[in-house]
Amino acid sequence: MSSNSDLNIDYVANLARLALTAAEKEKFARQLGDILQYVEKLKQVDVTGVEPMAHASPVYNVWEADAARAGLPVEEALRNAPAQRQHMIVVPKVVE
Repeated sequence: MSSNSDLNIDYVANLARLALTAAEKEKFARQLGDILQYVEKLKQVDVTGVEPMAHASPVYNVWEADAARAGLPVEEALRNAPAQRQHMIVVPKVVE
């Protein structure tokens, strides 16, 4: 599938739900042919002993371990509250 004659650009355009003009078909067929030729060239590379991978760089979790710890004391949590009552923040009534 390395030559442009093997490409069915109408079929590919239909799959992509694209309405292409004749000039666009010619242009995209040429570009897709170039990509397929490059893929054929990549198939010639010897990859024996190369581990398959999903990402080019290692992926690892950067979060800390999930460990339980004590929360804020009530006084500390309510320190900046404009108004408080019975260890709760008092806010204006929004529903009648």
